[in-house]
Amino acid sequence: MFSYTMRRLFMLIPVLIGMTIITFSIVHLIPGNPAQVILGEAATQSAIEGLEESMGLNEPYFMQYGLYVSELLQGDLGTSLKTKTPIVQEIWPYIAATFELTIFAMIFAVFVGVNAGIISAWKQNSWFDFLAMFIALIGVSIPVFWLALMEQWVFAQELGWLPAHGRQDSRNPVEAITHFYVIDTLLQLDFSKLGSTLKHLILPSIALGTIPMAIIARMTRSSMLEVMKSDYIRTVRAKGSGQFLVIYKHALKNALIPVLTVIGLQTGVLLGGAILTETIFSWPGVGRYIFDAINYRDYPVIQSGILVVAFIFVMINLIVDLLYSYIDPRIKY
Repeated sequence: MFSYTMRRLFMLIPVLIGMTIITFSIVHLIPGNPAQVILGEAATQSAIEGLEESMGLNEPYFMQYGLYVSELLQGDLGTSLKTKTPIVQEIWPYIAATFELTIFAMIFAVFVGVNAGIISAWKQNSWFDFLAMFIALIGVSIPVFWLALMEQWVFAQELGWLPAHGRQDSRNPVEAITHFYVIDTLLQLDFSKLGSTLKHLILPSIALGTIPMAIIARMTRSSMLEVMKSDYIRTVRAKGSGQFLVIYKHALKNALIPVLTVIGLQTGVLLGGAILTETIFSWPGVGRYIFDAINYRDYPVIQSGILVVAFIFVMINLIVDLLYSYIDPRIKY
């Protein structure tokens, strides 16, 4: 297992180098003078020259890239042009917000999707099977922004059950420790704030997790149907094992490989693609952070935000690869 893990880590090196080249090249792909574009047409020549010097834009390309990588290795993501604050200091609350939203969205997607797929395969061609797959088809087809707006209209405006915006009650804010508000409220044993935080999570989590839930349900059903036809499943049944034990102990583990692939990919997609949900629900996540940086032409923030999201995506895929070898030991050989 250790040698397999080390091989996978070494294989990440060229991927990470490629990521840094792409994110670094963002500024250099701007037509014209990047400093002029960042500061706008009304900028003075001295301001443009000052920005070029501070960003190293007056140096050769490879020297700039070498400086960029050396700063990254020291944990320096640059400084925001808007707030004049080191990005590494201000980006974590946004990353934590997106992580928290993504985790709850995937908990919803995995719990509902996997169980719906299992029962659909178990009760193949039954009314539940047809209903579950019909709902999954609708779930894949519904645009995220439309579902989010409908949730706000029904559950926030008409029924008044759940809040429509933000991460917390602005009149009773959470004292941030880790910036994961669920964890912070638990650490403080403040259950009223915990309840408020969970209420704020429900609507955006369902909106964000609906498409992954539908994909996971369909993939689980397909994989389970294939595994249920295997010889070893027939053998287990011949030994007199109950249907529940056959499905959840023997069949599910062998059906998990393609499902795990989908879960890993969808988690990465949600981390990088939650900007619509974060915008509609006023969720202060990394997607909103990058979107605001684009509006302000804050290119160091855009570079760092994209790099961080890409790095998280790569690490999620590494974790999925390692889980493959844990579920099926033949893979590491």
